[in-house]
Amino acid sequence: MHKKLFIPGPTEVREEILQAMATPMIGHRSTAYADLHKSVEEKVKKLLNTEGRVMLFTSSSTGVMEGAVRNCVAVKVLHTLNGEFSRRWFEISKANGLPTDTLEVAPGKAITPELVDARLAEGDREGRPYDTLCLTMNETSTGIISPIADIARLVRAKYPDIIILVDAVSCMAGVEIKNDEWGLDVILAGTQKCFALPPGFAVCTVSARALARAKTVSNRGYYFDFIENEKYAVKYNTPATPGISFLYALDKQMDAMFAEGLANRYARHLAMAEHCRAWAKQHFALYGDEAYASPTVTHITNTTGFDFSAMNKELGKRGAQVSDGYGPFKGKTFRIGHMGDLTLADVKWLTGQIDDILKL
Repeated sequence: MHKKLFIPGPTEVREEILQAMATPMIGHRSTAYADLHKSVEEKVKKLLNTEGRVMLFTSSSTGVMEGAVRNCVAVKVLHTLNGEFSRRWFEISKANGLPTDTLEVAPGKAITPELVDARLAEGDREGRPYDTLCLTMNETSTGIISPIADIARLVRAKYPDIIILVDAVSCMAGVEIKNDEWGLDVILAGTQKCFALPPGFAVCTVSARALARAKTVSNRGYYFDFIENEKYAVKYNTPATPGISFLYALDKQMDAMFAEGLANRYARHLAMAEHCRAWAKQHFALYGDEAYASPTVTHITNTTGFDFSAMNKELGKRGAQVSDGYGPFKGKTFRIGHMGDLTLADVKWLTGQIDDILKL
């Protein structure tokens, strides 16, 4: 039996999208490929409200996270940490030998403009300024969304030379993003979450400022080198062979998003979140600051101490799956992913099944 995925990614993929991936191959240096690439790029630009460059990578989001810091950190990067995935980005920078500091808040809290302002004004331990800021928009491990628009506007106004990099892995295509208005340099996501495609493909924006910075940075690597990718992007192509099947699927899925209407799509995600939050507060407790609760993943404290593995096993027999807590939260919390093409009816069915299993 197929188990419908109510986890924070990968998410459910519609049959039509899977079928789009079965479209016969074309040469990746052909005009047909360039037309497909152009179509996808223009649709992602519309989604992200940008006139800048959109780059497409056959990779997990983690690859683009590594590429972003390797391209943009010339002096020192400040990572903002409020959960396990923002911490992963910090570990990536360290693994690449980049000069790195952190601004950390307790899990369940959001990164706020005031915190960022205070730390950027202070500089590092020697009082030296940072040249790059890494922000996690939607921390998947804690179900917290930080006010990226407000943070970015503050940084642009007070620290104009700082390059802003944003991980939007678990919220892009599920919440509104205004790339150019906010002044973002790079915002990235994999397509296996709110885009509702299979894993293995990622998109990101790259501003003119980020490209200019990359030109000053040595040892950018090759696969994710923004300068090398830009040489091909202007011709609607990529340096290495792309996952053409993903582009067919993404092109079709973007058409479906626009047919639904982006405002309707975002409202649907919020409606699913509000149902899950109300249900969680009725039977358990929400984890973290509800003022910053994510529209795409709800993080719930297991206040009753039920056996999560046993519950999820029984849920699987009924055709669904939810997620345990991640990292230090394992066994203490659980997460419901409500993103992509899931509907309010789907999550109401899910919570009803859990009610029945646990006799709530």
